[in-house]
Amino acid sequence: MVSLPNVSPTRTLLQVLREDLGLTGTKEGCNEGDCGACTVVIGEPEGRGLRYRAINSCIRLAHSVHGLAVWTVEDLTADPLIDRQGAALHPAQQALVDCHGSQCGFCTPGFVMSLFGMYQNRVLTGQAITRPDAQADLSGNLCRCTGYRPILDAACRMPALPAARVNERAVRRLLDQIPATRPSPHYIAPESLTALLRARREHPQAQVVAGCTDVGLWINKGHQRFAQVLDVTRAAELRRIERYPHHLAIGAGVRLSDAFAALVKDRPALAPFAERFAGLPVRQSGTLAGNVANGSPIGDSMPLLIALGASVVLMRWAGRGARGHIEHRELPLEDFYIGYRKNRLAPDEIVAWVKVPKARPAYSVQRSRGEWVRAYKVSKRFDDDISAVCLAVKVWIERGRVVQARVGAGGVAATPARAWKTEAALEGRPWNAETVRAAMQALSDEFTPISDMRASAGYRRAVLANLLWRGWLESQAAPTDALRLEVGSAWGALRTEAQS
Repeated sequence: MVSLPNVSPTRTLLQVLREDLGLTGTKEGCNEGDCGACTVVIGEPEGRGLRYRAINSCIRLAHSVHGLAVWTVEDLTADPLIDRQGAALHPAQQALVDCHGSQCGFCTPGFVMSLFGMYQNRVLTGQAITRPDAQADLSGNLCRCTGYRPILDAACRMPALPAARVNERAVRRLLDQIPATRPSPHYIAPESLTALLRARREHPQAQVVAGCTDVGLWINKGHQRFAQVLDVTRAAELRRIERYPHHLAIGAGVRLSDAFAALVKDRPALAPFAERFAGLPVRQSGTLAGNVANGSPIGDSMPLLIALGASVVLMRWAGRGARGHIEHRELPLEDFYIGYRKNRLAPDEIVAWVKVPKARPAYSVQRSRGEWVRAYKVSKRFDDDISAVCLAVKVWIERGRVVQARVGAGGVAATPARAWKTEAALEGRPWNAETVRAAMQALSDEFTPISDMRASAGYRRAVLANLLWRGWLESQAAPTDALRLEVGSAWGALRTEAQS
């Protein structure tokens, strides 16, 4: 166990590892959670074992890992609680050596740790590792040398090597010895909802954090410092996903990876979009409620949630001390935002829950009835990149006509937006090419996006409309070649703009 006194509330895990503990195998690359050179793996008690997550240490606050197990690249050969059966290297390391997966070596420790997380979550649970699995789990790591093929080869090779196992019982015993008391009064992490809301009322000036995937950027790039930080992720009630007959309630402490898994389980068509949200390390640190509260106009979860009809539950502690009580109010997500990164949250409130209506029976061309939902993201880099444009659409079709439509858009306004005029162009009309082409025009005209480093205004409007057409083609089970032909112009425009 490691104990450090007097750690600033805004000191990152990467700074503590490298500067305070001398663990320099963990690298600082981009310092904003994009490159993965700083990846470490955390272990958190779950059931009788541990839950392993690869995360970016550069944007994770050091205090947030109090009471958790943390592995760096040094630990894979030095930790006595990892049994390598006499092997010199851990399978994650040996596989990279065998497959020549390293050249300059700067990014290698981050890849090793992502592979270690994959090894714990997939190999040791008996899962086969396919190339798509490897691509998904390594989506948060960048390499400028190898071209990725040998690294993906290494991921697939790990199961063939002699097993290495973490002594989870011993790790749990060590974690149980760590006192629950927070190491700093400046980093407040209440373990119940009541205590959290009371702390929010008592410290309205404190910076609220969850996974810090946004706040970490403010600290590293904006050089902001906060005298006091309030962490919502330790409140037990908010770490749950609650399932009700008509909706899911996703707590503010639920990681994005778990939140998206629940949404995909309910609506499998969302799986490709869920994997496009940042890289896996960001999804395993950040939270859905944090993404919603931050309210970036190019945040990917909000257009989807708006299309799904989601609402936010805001909570506060009313009254004085223990004699008070919890008050809450609920808002449709599209009504939560009032301007660029501005929302209706009061100084003593937190976003406690995100409520998402459950799926209805999926649309069938044969029955000409059901719920059809799709979400699309366009960015200059496929993995681990911020959207230029995001579109999410949900329609309910009865007898071939659109009875209800909800459309969410990102990257085209100062806030995540609901496309009301586009919905009106769809509702009450046949679900056919003529209707969709009219809705495409309405969608293109509905917003006045800006031109910036990611895309021009004209490109954003054109792609937004083209994504709606793509969705309709998919709903008609269009052949892959036809679909590629129809949307090829949009992707070609993206490449042309990027080159210019």
